[in-house]
Amino acid sequence: MRIFMLTPYLPYPLLSGGQVRTYNLLKQISKKHQVTLFALIKDEEEKEYIKELEPFCDKIKVFKRTKNPWHPRNILLAALTPFPFVVTRNLVLSLKKEIAQELANSNYDLIHVETFYMMPNIPRTNLPTILVEQTIEYLGYEDFAAKICQRQAWLRPIFNLDIAKIRFWEKHYWRRCHRLVTVSENDREFIKQVEPSLTKIDVVSNGVDVRFFNQVKKKLDKTPTVLFVGTFHWLPNVEAVEFLVEKVWPLVKQAVPKARLRIVGSSPTKKIISYGSIDESIEITGRVADIRHEYARANLLIAPVFSGKGTRYKVLEAMVSQTPVVGTTIAFEGIKAEPNLHYFEADTANELAAAAIKLLQNPQLQTKMGRASQEFVEKRFSWENIASSLLKVYEETATSTTI
Repeated sequence: MRIFMLTPYLPYPLLSGGQVRTYNLLKQISKKHQVTLFALIKDEEEKEYIKELEPFCDKIKVFKRTKNPWHPRNILLAALTPFPFVVTRNLVLSLKKEIAQELANSNYDLIHVETFYMMPNIPRTNLPTILVEQTIEYLGYEDFAAKICQRQAWLRPIFNLDIAKIRFWEKHYWRRCHRLVTVSENDREFIKQVEPSLTKIDVVSNGVDVRFFNQVKKKLDKTPTVLFVGTFHWLPNVEAVEFLVEKVWPLVKQAVPKARLRIVGSSPTKKIISYGSIDESIEITGRVADIRHEYARANLLIAPVFSGKGTRYKVLEAMVSQTPVVGTTIAFEGIKAEPNLHYFEADTANELAAAAIKLLQNPQLQTKMGRASQEFVEKRFSWENIASSLLKVYEETATSTTI
């Protein structure tokens, strides 16, 4: 089967959840099918990573979008067209024409599009299109806008208009695609509630490269270490770190004075960077070369996530690395593990701190929970198993459109 895939990022290096997902699925898909990848980049330097993807793709083409999302061109298009900002920042004038030429010149069986906001780049075609929603975008923007507008009410009309556009176009492309894929059962059920007419919704979960993470063994730091992981282009991660540092960490530090907090992830904001200079118990690392060593040295991962949908890679990666996880209810969405056996769930600052303190003061509990969570993830979330679900969707979609 020949697959045409369109993504809003180059799936390498593995800095974001989307990159991790697409890279690992490409590795598995390429074992049985031929894939052409068209992807957006923000910097010319990203082209050096194309070679990392060539073993899995027959053809790769990249297209440059504006590096600064707040470029006047993106804002103007969002103001003057029916499209929301998240679409206009991912619209590249030459891309739609290039895709049309590619589809006309080659015999593809289906189109795979990551995220609804890439769909406007797809020309009219008779090829079946599979849309993968890694999260439900308009819900994330609604959460973010509600918090911002509490402090800056004058922004409310602007946010409301843009969110209305996101909601309209996201639902429009759910209906337009031949097959819709979500990453969790929760997301599928939500979409079925708001769009009852949609019947072809599949779940292809996020996963973890079990063998890759098992290559690095657990080796704790001498000082008790709490870890936070997340790329800070994603607004829920910024929100989570601010809550962690300002509400949770003082309580942990009071009970375990020697504890250290490591905040790991690319593109930290100025405010997040400042935490490291204000509090000597906090270290801001930015991007790291190998995330496995961060999990190996940490006593626990903390994930105070309050917005966004989908399965969190950092939770799965920590669990497969035998690193106990403390997080909010939403942090474990779609994982279906057992609270208090595979992780600790808490939704307030006091509860999160209490769970973290309990683990930091009990090494035997750390070991027990780490081993239980690793065994659970190895059985349920290997990329080989996840990819088999996607391949089934491919086969059913291609077959149903050729009968």
